Amino acid sequence: MNSPSTTVASTPGVMLIRVGQAGSALRWDALAQCWRWPDPIGSQLYAWPAPPAMPSGVRMLESASVMACCTSGRVLLGLGKRLGMVELPQPGQPSRPLQAQVLITIDAAEPRTSISDGCADRAGNFVFGTANTGQDKRPIGSFYQYSQRYGLRRLALPAVAAAASIAFSPDGRRMVFADAARGAIMQCDYEPERAKVSVVKPFSELLEQGAGAAIFDSDGNLWSVQGGVLVQYDSHGHALQQVALAREAAASVAFGGPGLDQLLVLGAQGGLYGLPPGLLKGLAPGVADTLFIDSGSASTASLHA
Repeated sequence: MNSPSTTVASTPGVMLIRVGQAGSALRWDALAQCWRWPDPIGSQLYAWPAPPAMPSGVRMLESASVMACCTSGRVLLGLGKRLGMVELPQPGQPSRPLQAQVLITIDAAEPRTSISDGCADRAGNFVFGTANTGQDKRPIGSFYQYSQRYGLRRLALPAVAAAASIAFSPDGRRMVFADAARGAIMQCDYEPERAKVSVVKPFSELLEQGAGAAIFDSDGNLWSVQGGVLVQYDSHGHALQQVALAREAAASVAFGGPGLDQLLVLGAQGGLYGLPPGLLKGLAPGVADTLFIDSGSASTASLHA
């Protein structure tokens, strides 16, 4: 395990929009060509730039903090202990609260756990983890894979107090994950077809307390939100730089745009920021989020902008 040390560069960022009360998982929607994120406090689902004739935010009947875009154009959400699917309104339709179609309840016999992080793997399955919401904060959270083909399958990974930092390497064969409450960023070999994990080992120590969202770029570098700071690691776990927003703590990060060369940071209080060009100079572009396969064939899972 590496013990890197880098200085934190503070930047005001380029504020693109501020909406809602809180930031959560930020995702690039390749079908609609926009970034999307849920506000778990205000129960809203936001988009930027908003599609033509559409508002930037749509109210939801339930709160969500985890999401993935789907091959059908729908959105998969983590709703407390449940996974649910929502249909987005079409341009010109009257705005009404989104009602989720519940797909499955997770760990129904354990009232203390809730879905805390997740993303689609490179094969179009949804991989997510749970957190202990009780006061004891014991490590009772688990990691799962969900697909319409195989249903829910638990991954053989260590129990955690709060699952976080779930991300997949560009080739999809390596998964990183963390316990937000303690420890380091971990990595493992990953086989999506069998939902099999192996060779679990450390990737890197945390530079800041509290692991959050994580994504890979096309060079295999990992971008990790830790304690409100954005940390870039190389593929071997060495820290390259740390970036902090001057106005608010970072909550999530995502590549997007026509060339997947725009790196946006979602603030914990609802601000969406672009990083100054000087910080992005020479960086590798991102990897398109794979869409969760909820319709059609597997070949439609990965759509690049």
